[in-house]
Formats: sequence, structure tokens, C-alpha cells
Amino acid sequence: MKGECILSAKDLSIGYRTGKKSHIVEERLNFQLNKGELVSLLGPNGAGKSTLLRTLSASQPAINGSIELEGKELCKYSEHERSLKIGIVLTDKTQVGGLTVYELVALGRQPHTGFFGQLHKQDKEIIKKAIEDVGMTHKMNNYMAEISDGERQKTMIAKALVQECPLILLDEPTAFLDVVSRIEIINLLHRIAEEQQKSILLSTHDIEQALILSDRLWLLAPELGLQCGVTEDIILSNKMDKLFNREAISFDSDHGVYYPTIRWEKEIELSATDETLTHWGINALNRNGFKCILSGYENKAATQKVNILAANEIIYQRENESKKLSSFEELIKEIVKQSC
Repeated sequence: MKGECILSAKDLSIGYRTGKKSHIVEERLNFQLNKGELVSLLGPNGAGKSTLLRTLSASQPAINGSIELEGKELCKYSEHERSLKIGIVLTDKTQVGGLTVYELVALGRQPHTGFFGQLHKQDKEIIKKAIEDVGMTHKMNNYMAEISDGERQKTMIAKALVQECPLILLDEPTAFLDVVSRIEIINLLHRIAEEQQKSILLSTHDIEQALILSDRLWLLAPELGLQCGVTEDIILSNKMDKLFNREAISFDSDHGVYYPTIRWEKEIELSATDETLTHWGINALNRNGFKCILSGYENKAATQKVNILAANEIIYQRENESKKLSSFEELIKEIVKQSC
């Protein structure tokens, strides 16, 4: 049932032990992962995202607190039992170029097949189904060295799927991928979580795609701790503004992106015929040092006005002078000239 808790933590402290000394990265973390949900872990470099994922996978021990997986303490699972419960996909490129896609995915069945890894009919069906689910059937017999980075990540996800685990953890699965591959991977993970009712937690810097497809967000940052919630609740409560403690960037909750904080020197009145032209009009004018006053929102009159009727039809007014321009390039040249 969607919403059923798969993994939870109480007063969890994560970090490293060196001898008898402990270095705590984050402490007093409380959260849960639910069945059928895709959760994105966001935060700046060095915040502890990878440390948290390693702790949840039992690759390294917790400093304090408790983690429960399906109602049982994680530390009480044997290594074999954990391999049946948790699938892990890392960013690191493993040297598997001599294996085919099918052979690599088949390795994910080892927790079920035992030491000798003999595949039975049911195992082979599960392998082919996982490869089909990630859209790699046409590359099933290709060597890993012959496929793209995006296809490699899909193959590694298929390898995790054949483990038949209720929980999948991924550390930066879209790092180094092109925009199309990033979208495909996140969309694939969302579909798997929904259709196969798995709990999927991934760390990522691909914030735009995370905001579109994640059911929940986990924000992890120094002095912020861990903030968890449904994506829209996180955005509309202004928590994204605190994720990166930098004055030079701000979060645009209307469009779900971070952008450089603009230090405006001048004001200009802007009107446009639709939201798309308004957005890109503001983008162009902000970049060139103008604060945009949207027509009808403020009474203060600006000495310069821009009316965008279409991408190739822009009216620029300064005092009593009016010019019709045919592109944003002409607009920018005009406002820069007038500013000199």
C-alpha cells in the first residue's frame, strides 16, 4: 500500500569514527521513507548527503540513534538479508566494460541465486523484465563499454531492480549525464516507484527535475539540519531559500529554479502579452541591471517602458520617444545605449 513506512530513523547522528573519536556530520535526524514514493535528497556539497546514504545502506555505521527497515533495526540484518532489502546505485564507474548489459543485470540476482549464481527460468524472466522496464532491451547483448553513460545508469538501475528490494538508494544517478538522459533517469525512477511500489531515495544536484517529479524532498544543509516534506509544501514554505546559504543566489518559487541575486541600478516598466514573454523579458532586463516594474502592479512611474507584444515585436519608450524593435537583441542594445 502506498504510504506504508519502509524505513525510518529516530535521533540519528551520522558521521565518521577514527579510532575512539567520532566526527559528527549531522545529528538528531528524524525521518521516514514511504512505499511508492520517489524522494530527492538535496543540499550543498559537503552537507553529508553521501554520508547519510551510506549510513542508510549500512555501508558505514550510525554514530548514534536508530534506523529501522520494515520494522526491524537495520544493524540486526545480516549482509545477505540487507542485500534482499536494499538496492544501491552509485555514481562511480565500475570497470565492467567486458560484461554485456544482460550479464551485468544478472549479477543483481546473486542474493537469490547463492554463491554459484545459477540462473533458473524465473531468474531469467526477472532479468529480462527489469531490462525492459528501463528501456534497454535493444541493448541487452551490447557490452557495457559500447553504451552511453545514460544507458549505463539505466543498466545499473535494472541491476538494482532484479534484487527485488523494497528500497533503492541512489547517489547522484544523473551526474555527468546530458539533459535528455537526466530527464529520462528521473522519469524512470518516478515510474518505478509508482508502478512497482518501491521506496526510492536519491541524492541529486539536478534540482529542476527533482522538483517536478519527486513526491517528497529532503533538504540537508549545515545549520538547517534535515527538512522533509511533500515537494510543494517545501517550496511554498520558503525552505528552498535556506538550502544554499549564499547572498549571491535566490530561489524563484514561481519557476522552481535558483538564479543569481541581481543588484539593480535602474528601473523600467514592463508589460507583455503572456507569461512566457513576461518571464524572458524580466530575464533580459534583470541581466542588464534593470529592476522590472510590471504594469498595473506599482504606481511608481518609470522613465523607461518596454511593451513586448511578441518575440519579434517590442515597443521601447523613453520619455516622449518610442521605438519599435524586432528582437531582444535590439532591445538590449537600445537600453544599454541609453544607459551610457
